[in-house]
Amino acid sequence: MPVIDVPPPEFMEDEEISIFADAVGKFYEKHAPEKRVLKWREEGQVERGFWNEAGEAGLLGTSVPEEYGGHGGDFRHEMVVIDQQAKHGVEGFAASLHNTVILPYLVRHGTEEQKKKYLPKLVTGELVSAIAMTEPGVGSDLQSITTTALKDGNGYRINGAKTYISNGQTADFIIVVAKTDPNERAKGISLMLLETEGAEGFQRGKKLDKIGMDAADTSELFFDDVFVPAENVLGGEEGKGFYQLMGELPQERLIIAMGAMTGIEKALETTMEFVKSRKAFGQTIWDFQNTQFVMADLKARATAARVFVNDCIAKHLKRELSVDTACMAKYWVTELQGEVVDKCLQFHGGAGYINDYPIARMYRDSRITRIFGGSNEVMKMVIARSM
Repeated sequence: MPVIDVPPPEFMEDEEISIFADAVGKFYEKHAPEKRVLKWREEGQVERGFWNEAGEAGLLGTSVPEEYGGHGGDFRHEMVVIDQQAKHGVEGFAASLHNTVILPYLVRHGTEEQKKKYLPKLVTGELVSAIAMTEPGVGSDLQSITTTALKDGNGYRINGAKTYISNGQTADFIIVVAKTDPNERAKGISLMLLETEGAEGFQRGKKLDKIGMDAADTSELFFDDVFVPAENVLGGEEGKGFYQLMGELPQERLIIAMGAMTGIEKALETTMEFVKSRKAFGQTIWDFQNTQFVMADLKARATAARVFVNDCIAKHLKRELSVDTACMAKYWVTELQGEVVDKCLQFHGGAGYINDYPIARMYRDSRITRIFGGSNEVMKMVIARSM
């Protein structure tokens, strides 16, 4: 019995969803066994061929309309891919980034030509995506980026540098956030579509050495007069990039909250197994009243978090999730995740500091959730503005 025993929400009680979840789970069991995932962790990235396998199995672009090569599903199908990935311990595979962050930019904002050109390849895994937002010294202040995409004949020349880019080593399709008008802030930003193969002046920097998420590659990217044709401005019009980014952030932040919620549940379940089997002073660690009180407190707050996240998902399915509510979910659940994982690690004693134990990796991996997708300090600013 799971520690957080919240009934499945009504929107997930669908036979087709259940069948899909079973198929996705079996895919991960067959194609991402523990030995293969360990290799990814050691190499610092998921092998490129796995993306093709996932595409062939129907795990990519599940909510992309069928007319563009997708599977015609909805956000619930995307949730299944992410949820089953977490349950099977498939580290490093950036399906949530590819499916629920990047592809929606094309689906909702792309021109008809852009959709037809790129979406089918992104669904099959022929193209793997990334989005290049963050720059050295800029962080969450996207309006202050210095990367430019200036007109040159029948296209644009991109110049600048990006850092902390997820999928940076693997991606061959990158949405580059750049200034087409350096004299403007928000109104000067455009999203440029770049296929990296044969792109002169494009260079991948070093794979960054992180304290966690070992199997997920994160990189620096450099652009030196990289040419993209005029038709590669997302949506076909300059100056819309910042507003396109803001329009997709609620879903991105909900995804982070969902991932944090899954992390909380995994940490609690892992720790319950440990404290009920590990003995100290002639009894199990679970027999100590302190253990019971702490775990009871964590369960109570995690249960409330699960109900809140499910409500956010229900609102999002109806396109009713507000920006400030998404920020609340991202902020509160990731903060709770940090506290839960820390206290769960403490119950493991010295074993919690050893990477062979799952709780140690959870501790390292969970730290980033309070930073990416907008730091939690930024989340508080957005929430405050809504009051």
